[in-house]
Amino acid sequence: MSAQDKFTIGGTIKDSASGETLIGVNIIDKDNYQGTVTNEYGFYSLTLSKGTHNIEISYIGYNTISKKIDINKNKTLNFSLSENVESLEEVVLTSTSEKVSIQKAEMSVNKMKVQTIKEIPAILGEVDVLKSITTLPGVTTAGEGQSGFNVRGGAADQNLVILDEATLFNTSHLFGFFSVINADAIKSLKLYKGGIPAKYGGRISSVLEIHQKDGNKYSFHGNGGIGSISSRLTLEGPIVKNKVSFFLSGRRSYADLFFPIVMPDNDNTAYFYDLNTKVNWEVDDKNKLYLSGYFGKDVFSLSNSFINNYGNAVGNIRWNHVFNNQLFSNLSLIYSKYYYGLELDFVGFKWNSGLQNVNLKYDLKQYFNDNLSIEYGLNTIFHEFNPGKIEPNRDDSGIEEDQLAKKYAIETGIYIDVDQKLNNKIDLRYGLRLTGFSRMGEKNKNIYDGSPVAYDENLKIYEQSTPIGQKNYSISEFMKTYINLEPRFSIAYSLNNNSSIKASYQRMAQYLHLISNTQSPSPLDIWTPSGEHIKPQLSDQIAFGYNKDFNNKYSLTAEVFGKTVKNRLDYIDGADLIAQEAIESVVLSGKSRAYGLELLLKKETGKITGWISYTLSRSEQQTKGRTPSEIGINNGKWYATGYDKTHDISLLTSYKASKSWSFNSNFTLQTGQPITYPTGSYEYLNSNIPNYGLRNTFRLPMYHRLDVSATYKPKKYKTKKFKGEWVFSVYNIYNRNNWSSILFTQDSEIGINKTERLSIFGIIPSVTFNFKF
Repeated sequence: MSAQDKFTIGGTIKDSASGETLIGVNIIDKDNYQGTVTNEYGFYSLTLSKGTHNIEISYIGYNTISKKIDINKNKTLNFSLSENVESLEEVVLTSTSEKVSIQKAEMSVNKMKVQTIKEIPAILGEVDVLKSITTLPGVTTAGEGQSGFNVRGGAADQNLVILDEATLFNTSHLFGFFSVINADAIKSLKLYKGGIPAKYGGRISSVLEIHQKDGNKYSFHGNGGIGSISSRLTLEGPIVKNKVSFFLSGRRSYADLFFPIVMPDNDNTAYFYDLNTKVNWEVDDKNKLYLSGYFGKDVFSLSNSFINNYGNAVGNIRWNHVFNNQLFSNLSLIYSKYYYGLELDFVGFKWNSGLQNVNLKYDLKQYFNDNLSIEYGLNTIFHEFNPGKIEPNRDDSGIEEDQLAKKYAIETGIYIDVDQKLNNKIDLRYGLRLTGFSRMGEKNKNIYDGSPVAYDENLKIYEQSTPIGQKNYSISEFMKTYINLEPRFSIAYSLNNNSSIKASYQRMAQYLHLISNTQSPSPLDIWTPSGEHIKPQLSDQIAFGYNKDFNNKYSLTAEVFGKTVKNRLDYIDGADLIAQEAIESVVLSGKSRAYGLELLLKKETGKITGWISYTLSRSEQQTKGRTPSEIGINNGKWYATGYDKTHDISLLTSYKASKSWSFNSNFTLQTGQPITYPTGSYEYLNSNIPNYGLRNTFRLPMYHRLDVSATYKPKKYKTKKFKGEWVFSVYNIYNRNNWSSILFTQDSEIGINKTERLSIFGIIPSVTFNFKF
């Protein structure tokens, strides 16, 4: 058939009640079993032959639209879907067009509905978006009460977390107990563990893509909740009906409000807050403008003598433009900032550090036909790093003001991504990303006679080299530049309409490093750029998978993966990272590797739904000596990373008992966290000093926990505009004292070393009231 006999339909698909664009809606030509899905802005494009076609538009939780369309020219067709109230009576975890995703080359990708996230039992009833993804295969945390998450054996700093395209550098509140993502503010979540498209770069383990809600264009609405530790409120509505809408969602903890009651003589404070904002202007059918932001902060103080605060601030201005039904573009100007502050009044100083960047990016997607689409674009990021500034906080302080040298860098990327369907059996996705990273000039740059890290042959230890001088560079000078090619490739082969096998390969480069010698990130950790002595991390990953759909009731995904990382930083024994201006003098370059098996079995429909995930994996790192005489780290042998979990099982179930009651549970079992034990001790100045053995040789006991929750929706709210529900939850219902860590201390009375086991959470009941109007 000639090109003249083919035409393209395109447009956006929205929620009929709110005007919110819908991501991942399936648009299927039922006659030819061809189709597409809406992108992250609700836009779709579908090329069809001339004639009459039966089109089906389907999305989970919404009524399906079946429409007969006569195609004789290019058309713009926008659709609105209405919620299917009956289908919402049960939790459905995946799209009704699961078969479409089975046949696509996309693999190692998990999507979670916001409603599903809200139904997972959580500590103190606080819905946690980031903790919810740890129920998926290949995703873990370093330990209970620790921040960040680990994907396929990667470190927490190797995950790119983007909220409306803006990077979040710290994802935790209260030092890791809660995440900064308010579930009421988001409309979609997508996690890439492998097969990452070429449009993403800058991290080597995963990409967590989160989109905020746009706001209701037709009428004013609100929702919120009152919980055990925090409350939240969301407001949305039209500024100009059908044209401009706003969205505002805030959350604040209030444990500090009870301090005066339980500790009337103390002036202590501990709270967090976050605010999500968005304005959405639909200029016309071809142009949309968005202004979105996130602002969050943690504050912790003890009688004003110890004050600690940290947080994120991001903003994004976006312009969506539709050139025609086959070409869509998005231009974004993005700002991201992370700030950390510490004030010690009894010492007499305050400390500030952080980083910020500005990112200008332009992306285009061109739909040539049903079998071929190309996405391409470029971006430039200007990074500014503040390692730390110390200054006195009172007149009688003996501290002198000092600013560690700020660091600057420019990161650029250009990419092309191709989606191509060769035939009814083979679907391909391949692309290439070209990245460049230039370390810009800085003041007081240390100059070394050789390596910044010295090695003592007699003591067989690494230590900091003494600089032979310093040099000042202009910010306009490029001290070091790296350029990397990052190819990506995925393929799916359909065995039949219900099953397929897939494979993927990706190379990724990461130019930023999180400086930390703890198992998980902490607010005090510092990000630093690659440069003369610190090379970018380079990762290669391959994966193979099998997907099977069982009559739209069950689905099975099985994948094996292998990943290697070059230039992974390791820290010399006794490294001092606090206020460390010469960070290159306490780190060595090593490598890491991870490999494993992931299984995910889901039940899609019915009164009882849920999934079970299992991961069998290994995560290791190695730092050899730079010369034959050097011992390296751990004698140059491979050793387990601090987040290595051999076995990881999650079982999540949801039972819809009636229109008023539903019940949920989440069981977790994991191999214990690797840990380093002392293997001996020695006497020094009348003190017993422990002598630690090789790193991460031992493990904590196995971790397991069962959480349950019950949701009650009173009938009196069913027919009213105001609706409410009660959520009763119990975290760790059988009160398992899981070991979080082991402390090695000295008994002051008898003068010998002892161990202390630390468990953070026992059984914790909670009650939350959610409402909407």
